[in-house]
Amino acid sequence: MALIASGGALPRLSLADIDDQRLDGLSKGLPPGISGLRLGDIGTQGWNVLAGDLPLPLAVIRESALRRNSEWMSAFTAGNGLVIAPHGKTTMAPQLFDLQIADGAWAITVATIQQLQVCRHFGVRRVILANQPVGRQEIAACLDAVMDEGFALYCLADSVEGVALLAEAARRAPPPSGNPLRILVEIGFVGGRTGARSRDEAMAIARAIHGAAGLQLAGFECFEGLHSVTAGADRLLDDMIDVALAAEAEGLLGPDPMVLSAGGTSLFDRVGEKLNAASFARPIVKVLRSGCYLTHDSTAYASAFQRIVMETSLTLPAGGLEPALEVWAYVQSRPERGRSLLTVGKRDISYDAGMPVALHWFRPGMGKPERMPAGHTVLALNDQHCHLGTPEESPLQVGDMVGFGIGHPCTTFDKWALLMLVDNDYGVRGGIRTFF
Repeated sequence: MALIASGGALPRLSLADIDDQRLDGLSKGLPPGISGLRLGDIGTQGWNVLAGDLPLPLAVIRESALRRNSEWMSAFTAGNGLVIAPHGKTTMAPQLFDLQIADGAWAITVATIQQLQVCRHFGVRRVILANQPVGRQEIAACLDAVMDEGFALYCLADSVEGVALLAEAARRAPPPSGNPLRILVEIGFVGGRTGARSRDEAMAIARAIHGAAGLQLAGFECFEGLHSVTAGADRLLDDMIDVALAAEAEGLLGPDPMVLSAGGTSLFDRVGEKLNAASFARPIVKVLRSGCYLTHDSTAYASAFQRIVMETSLTLPAGGLEPALEVWAYVQSRPERGRSLLTVGKRDISYDAGMPVALHWFRPGMGKPERMPAGHTVLALNDQHCHLGTPEESPLQVGDMVGFGIGHPCTTFDKWALLMLVDNDYGVRGGIRTFF
């Protein structure tokens, strides 16, 4: 109970179940013939990606960049009066949740009940379910979770009807008096996703939560990431703050500090600046929910971060976010002028937020990977092939390796049950297990 009431640090996770999992050659990314390999022993095999010890395509996470990103965000949030509840759906990797918790994560955010169950299984003690549960199974799972008085669950509501479903279930299965189902009213915008579309609607939802036994109005939430410009995000954040002030004035909040939360991946500067400028009579927990910062990317989020660096008034730690996630493939064929075919495709790498970027190339037996020369551009992806635009003077040959930077980490992670954690020389340091 002290953990929940104080908003204190989360305990580290229990990862023995992951380390003890047994793997074989049926696992994508492992060499044929492997059998009974303990996941926790991957880092002791002496494998190196560039030596050809593992089949390609292969998703790898550069450990040094991963740790620097985690430390950078920890310093950023601490230095600006914010906390982070990283979105677990990005990686669905409890080993990475544990790194984020070690670096001070306030909670882990999820989107589905299955993701909530993964968090609970591995020992996450505070979770934001960034959706409104509406089905019988989903609501029952939320109420079952808060029966554990050492576990705090926050979920969303964006309609009076949704609150009624939660309230009826809480009447049938009342949570412990000291551990209600904590609700954040979701504030939306016309043309966006879920969320109340008006101040009046949001206040009606807040009042419905306040009047329901077993539920507690814990704060307000929005997702600003669908806005393509900062002005739209600013308006949404202003709307959320306006409703929060009104709910505070009306006495609708529970006894805990009020949570104000936004997505905060590409626009976390706007979230921080707006929340820090707001003035409330009660303590506030200002929560970012970015998940993609941990591995960052080589396209959209990289561009968004450069805008933040140039525009923000917030305190930025030294260094910055850097791409940590790569997918490596072989040059399989150069069948015509201007085009090479590589052994990576839609089954292996994200393409929903832009095509991957060819970062490095390596010829087995040469020294180190070299930066990919200009003009090598991904033209198209098939299920298992990449069409790489290839200049006349390209050094690429059949059998060469190419390392790709990705966009939108979420939809690369979900294509891999196992990713390799590598050092700066692409020696394999361990395996990262996902639970999609």
